[in-house]
Amino acid sequence: MCGIVGYIGTDHAKEKIIDGLKRLEYRGYDSAGIALPINGSIEIRKAVGEIKNLESKISEAEFDSSVGIGHTRWATHGKPTEANAHPHGNMEQNIAIVHNGIIENYQEIREWLATEYGIKFKSETDSEVIAHLIGLYYDGDLLAAVNKAVAEMKGAYAVAAIAAEEPDKIVAVRKDAPLVAGIGKGFNFIASDIPAVLKYVQDVYLIENNETVVLTKDNIVIYDENGNTVKRDVYPVEWKADAADKADYDHFMLKEIHEQPKVIRETLMNRLNEDGSIRLDDISMTKEDIENFNKIYIVACGTAYHAGLVGKMVIERMAKIPVEIDVASEFRYRDTFIDDNTLFIAISQSGETLDTLEALRDAKSRGARILSVVNAVGSSIARESDDVFYTLAGPEIAVASTKAYTTQLICMYLIGLYMGSTRGTMDKEYYDRVLDELKALPGKVEKILYSEEKIKDMAKRYHFNDHVFFIGRGLDSGVSYEGSLKLKEISYIHSFAIAAGELKHGTIALMDSETLVVALATQDILYDKMVSNIEEIRARDAHVIGLAKEGRTEVEKVSNEAIYIPECIDEVAPVLAVIPLQIFAYYVALERGCSIDKPKNLAKSVTVE
Repeated sequence: MCGIVGYIGTDHAKEKIIDGLKRLEYRGYDSAGIALPINGSIEIRKAVGEIKNLESKISEAEFDSSVGIGHTRWATHGKPTEANAHPHGNMEQNIAIVHNGIIENYQEIREWLATEYGIKFKSETDSEVIAHLIGLYYDGDLLAAVNKAVAEMKGAYAVAAIAAEEPDKIVAVRKDAPLVAGIGKGFNFIASDIPAVLKYVQDVYLIENNETVVLTKDNIVIYDENGNTVKRDVYPVEWKADAADKADYDHFMLKEIHEQPKVIRETLMNRLNEDGSIRLDDISMTKEDIENFNKIYIVACGTAYHAGLVGKMVIERMAKIPVEIDVASEFRYRDTFIDDNTLFIAISQSGETLDTLEALRDAKSRGARILSVVNAVGSSIARESDDVFYTLAGPEIAVASTKAYTTQLICMYLIGLYMGSTRGTMDKEYYDRVLDELKALPGKVEKILYSEEKIKDMAKRYHFNDHVFFIGRGLDSGVSYEGSLKLKEISYIHSFAIAAGELKHGTIALMDSETLVVALATQDILYDKMVSNIEEIRARDAHVIGLAKEGRTEVEKVSNEAIYIPECIDEVAPVLAVIPLQIFAYYVALERGCSIDKPKNLAKSVTVE
């Protein structure tokens, strides 16, 4: 959510900033802007819409500097207008800032600045108060002014600031919003995420909470909240710049769908010893630790929450420990029963999801052991956890998550197997069978991808439907939620998922000849019941796409269309079942002419509550 890029060096800052902003488009945005110190003042250019609109406003030769800050905004306070776009400046136009996050007490600050100092505001945003606060306290020392301004602010933020009188530095500060500093030779970067700077640097500093960082072209100095300098280890980025390129695919989402066999294999095989035992990276979870857990909470948002729905059933089945799953934004406001015998599992692709991070902090404060499953190495959730299990999905650029979800599922299986085998709640025969099935998944996913054209043809027939239902039982129920989310995210179709057994409790009243239902029937133990549910739907003239394992042809007899996944045990079916749903959503959105990688109103990393 929102992207920040700052550059200081000897080259053209605007070119580096624009390139970085483009690499942050996956975070979601509706406007963009850039600020440069030029001839003793700050020049700001902004545009609504895509970054190409901004590029047309900064092409003049005189708009140039070797230092600057840029921003892509996703509207929270105020509509997506040019006035509300970042960067924001103070009245004297000698200070400019970019901001990711929310200033909770901005109204109070705004009224105080207007009443006491006659400051006139140009925007509706909470962010503009930051520029005026810094300007109010500025007396030639940008670092001191930023620190004084931060002392007045409540909320979550990553802020980068420049001053016309100090064109040789950028000052940035972080509280509950991601920030990294890219380390170059004769130049340096500040950014809200690593992909923004990956083309130019391979080493970064991960800025921690309540830290301030000062960048010059030759140096990066980090300060803690007490003003003491901090010695920070360099974090070497292993991703390559081309990992965030589309290659020969039309969209990042399609590329990332096709990367799933590779990342599933890497996430799994990097955690297996030669004897078939599992190692959870550097996690030291003893038999005594696991036996002392009397409850597990899985907490996440969106797609990660749907991975947790599957994870709950898998861990309970394998480890025989009660598991609760909760949406992170609701968890903190429940009367949860947490103590030092609780394992709290946080799932997040970005590792920066603020609701999940705050839930983690709440659980940690009450004694829970924190295990995070994240994709972004060095992210906030990873750094604040006791244990971290990385998904190894690599950069995921499309807003709609695909490969991050399937690798999160693999992590859930590995955690379940590890805990079950350690506790002795599963015999070796069952353990080996599940493990063999997991090892076979990459090849089976590839087989599904070979049937892409069939699913594409289905999308052509059904893309006009404005209401789609997804149903399933058991593990299929969790996958149904994810399939529904994928469709609504990128095609803007009203899509709804429900456990199939709940149909007769109200939802079946909505079924008619205009309704499309995607019915998942991959669970052998529940297959006959799903066939009955489909027959009930067809009796109301609804159109049904059935999804089942190869050989389960009864589903074809009761559905209008059928999609088959390779034979597998019920436990691992969710990994295979979601692939056709991802492909279907992609091609439906393509047929409807939607912006697939950057759907409206959505952001990849939700860093506000």
